[in-house]
Amino acid sequence: MIPQLYSPAKGRRCSESCLDLLAIQLVRYYQKQNLAPAAASVEAIGFRVGRQLVERYTQNRPRLGEHLDVIKFICKEFWADLFGKTVDNLRTNHRGTFVLKDNSFRWVTRLSANQQGLGTPAQPSAVELAKDFLILPCAIVRGALCHLGVDCAVTADCTSLPACDFTINLKMR
Repeated sequence: MIPQLYSPAKGRRCSESCLDLLAIQLVRYYQKQNLAPAAASVEAIGFRVGRQLVERYTQNRPRLGEHLDVIKFICKEFWADLFGKTVDNLRTNHRGTFVLKDNSFRWVTRLSANQQGLGTPAQPSAVELAKDFLILPCAIVRGALCHLGVDCAVTADCTSLPACDFTINLKMR
């Protein structure tokens, strides 16, 4: 049986493999376009998707107050709905930096499984490919946090695939 993502608001289902392929094709499409920088285009799409998803997920719940409560919501509920599992580890320096560790990030597991043949001069390594594919989830998380009132920057590090570290740096006002 193929795992399904479920949207409780409308009862719709979407196959995870469809979402994986959509993300891959989105990145490839914008890489081939010469009209605008690919990273900026994918970032804009992800930001909008993140805002819309978190709006739907939080419409029937009270407003989250503190930054830590918002980050915990992202780690437990939002991450589980979007990526199929909760974050494995959350660390903070208590000065506005949070690191979300996912030991088997679903969107790059196929890259880590297919590392043979990559890394030659003709083909980039799996880690280099993963950097392009991680723009979208970073933007989705940033859009969700922005909608919840947290102004931040989100970056990803994937030096040991399929594990990924997502770093959230809050912008202090």
